Amino acid sequence: MKTQTKNRIQKMSSGIRRRVLAHTLERNGGYLSQACSAAEIFATLYGKILKLAPLNEPLLPEMFRETPKRGFPALTGAAYNGNNLWGYDNFILSPAQYALVLYAALIEAGRMDERGMKLYDRDGSTVEMIGAEHSPGMEVTTGSLGQGISQAAGIAFARKTINDPGRVIMLMSDGECQSGEFWEAVQAASYHRISNLLIYVDVNGFQCDGKMTTVMNLEPFDKRLKSFGAKVHRINGHNIEDLYISSKKVSDEAPTFVLCDTDPCKDMDILRKRYPKYHYVRFTSQSEKAEYENFYAALSKF
Repeated sequence: MKTQTKNRIQKMSSGIRRRVLAHTLERNGGYLSQACSAAEIFATLYGKILKLAPLNEPLLPEMFRETPKRGFPALTGAAYNGNNLWGYDNFILSPAQYALVLYAALIEAGRMDERGMKLYDRDGSTVEMIGAEHSPGMEVTTGSLGQGISQAAGIAFARKTINDPGRVIMLMSDGECQSGEFWEAVQAASYHRISNLLIYVDVNGFQCDGKMTTVMNLEPFDKRLKSFGAKVHRINGHNIEDLYISSKKVSDEAPTFVLCDTDPCKDMDILRKRYPKYHYVRFTSQSEKAEYENFYAALSKF
């Protein structure tokens, strides 16, 4: 990867974290650790890996009109990804609580107007806290955690059946991989050789109830996936070069997983005081919020 491209993606990553922190301060709450752990993944996907149709200009989110239906793709978040024309990629975000991070990534990528963030979680807005199929960048409603992979595999299978060269690229969280449906989907995708399915997993080691290892340990995660027939890479999820290279090392006979070991407090050590509950940040006092405001002020100088 060229140095110029790498620097641009790194700048996007920093911008994602900064935007999510600013939003968290403005709304007195937000999914901040998800931005810390997944910023480089989102930035590398939108900055280099995903093949998406170009947009004439960043889209400004509309208010909710009606549920999406055949012939009206603009009613889904796929419009921000170029509406998945032949040969282009689908991007499926499985953990819908990462939507705030996705919105920040779309802004950094020049696909969503930054004014759209003001509509976040407002009555009648498509910019929902838990993203749905009409939310920016959300191509489908992924339902309960762990269900998104079944939809992604189905879309990939359909595209492969009609020889569409486009891929289905997905981002998952490690916590949702504890579900039984996840493992059923991996088994089915491997059996049907759905090789146009590329899945990045944010392995930050935590979920809403605390550490993964104390709730339901998945390790050795990579070996388990391989035993189900998938091809697996395990990398440092903050290494932009590795994130990109892994997208080129895919199987032609099975789905490919990239397990991204990440830090839920990356570039925000102030979060470590919340150990082990990183899932959602809501300030408990004005003094705590002031501490984060001071951190943001210092962060914005760079």
